[in-house]
Amino acid sequence: MDILEMDALAQSAALEKGELSAAALMEATLDRIDVVNGKVNAIVSLRSRAENMALAWAADGAPRKGWLHGIPIAIKDLANAAGLPTSMGSPLFAGQVAQADDTFVARLCAAGALVIGKTNTPEFGLGSHTFNPVHGATRNPYDLTRSAGGSSGGAAAALACGMLSVADGSDMMGSLRNPAGWNNVYGMRPTWGTVPSQPEGDMFLHQLSTSGPMARSPADLAALLDTMTGADPRLPLNTHSAPTLAGINATPEGLRIGWLGDWGGAFAYEEGIAEVSLAALDRMGGLGHRIEPLAAPFDADRMWQSWTDLRSFAVAAGLGALVKDPARRDQLKPAALWEVERGLAMSAQQVQQASAIRSDWFRRATSLFDAWDVLVLPSAQLWPFDVDWTYPKEIAERAMDSYHRWMQVVIPAGLIGLPVVNVPAGFGPNGLPAGLQLIGKRGSDADLLRLAQQWHLTTSWPETRRPIL
Repeated sequence: MDILEMDALAQSAALEKGELSAAALMEATLDRIDVVNGKVNAIVSLRSRAENMALAWAADGAPRKGWLHGIPIAIKDLANAAGLPTSMGSPLFAGQVAQADDTFVARLCAAGALVIGKTNTPEFGLGSHTFNPVHGATRNPYDLTRSAGGSSGGAAAALACGMLSVADGSDMMGSLRNPAGWNNVYGMRPTWGTVPSQPEGDMFLHQLSTSGPMARSPADLAALLDTMTGADPRLPLNTHSAPTLAGINATPEGLRIGWLGDWGGAFAYEEGIAEVSLAALDRMGGLGHRIEPLAAPFDADRMWQSWTDLRSFAVAAGLGALVKDPARRDQLKPAALWEVERGLAMSAQQVQQASAIRSDWFRRATSLFDAWDVLVLPSAQLWPFDVDWTYPKEIAERAMDSYHRWMQVVIPAGLIGLPVVNVPAGFGPNGLPAGLQLIGKRGSDADLLRLAQQWHLTTSWPETRRPIL
């Protein structure tokens, strides 16, 4: 087998046994990047070949650090990796070199990962379509005229192309789930608080975004998640996460899986999205699980209002200073300006009301899991769209009233910090991939990964349908 088509855990085992050297793996990785990255533009700020080979030779001559020892990885360009630029896709920060690793990056390096560069992301991670004025657009490897999704689009495309075996992503509004679905790989938004954020700025109010793992198999997801998680005493809302890899092959039986469909008509779907989702669910039912449709359990308009207010509130906290500076304001994309201006204009009572709605939805969702083990929605409401679009303006003749309304399907889980695993769902007649969100109650990360593993062993979509470049 091509070593770049091996899962990360298989690469790790070969490295540990001496059947594979870090230098050989690095050389193959860089050769693959040379061949395909110019087509998809997934990896950016790549270290020189000499630098990366030096990292690999040093790993070969050093004691084994952990399961990632000698495995190349690229970090999403929203996080800091020491010695590499953190542009966040913005001209304001292009060329800004990180002096230290972010917490989860340091954990990956402590386990032996070799950081070779960064993966592309939209400007400040805003929008589920990876393009920015610094590095350009990331293209979908299954159709180079289409979007790879976002904001972890670079990571997902790199995985699909075999340039990486595992990758980090982050997810506020589907940024792990949508690109994983559109690139026929796995992505996990873990229970909020299990992967620590940076102990900087406000650490209480903005419970929306989280980092998480991406991979071509659920076992690799679990291994990377176990490395990224762990309580950080510097953070007040960080939570403990039990290991997930050890029980990954325990077969789940007779799960009650609720299909949320289009949320009672609230979510517009492009033709074929519901069909590929239902076909995947029918196959999942064949594994011995009970699949049943579930009526919309909460008012979608209230949820959307809560989400958009809390999101703008959070974005304004992060980017407000840039908007207030006339010299830098004009260099921000319209979506960033819109979010910040909404957030800055918001009253404390508006924020309180948004949080109250979120609390209502959390209570309702908690009661749903008394009857259901897993809830399911598509990972995106449409197929990968034209890479030259800013965002889709309509779905199934329904107008989208904001740059992110087309991703409304991801907010039921994201708003209340539930764990979600995207699993590949198959392909449409157009040859494009789709994904399913497997949603569980807080703390059910290991259970979701076991279901994803069962699905993977049955379908093997990442191996069955690789992109041809």
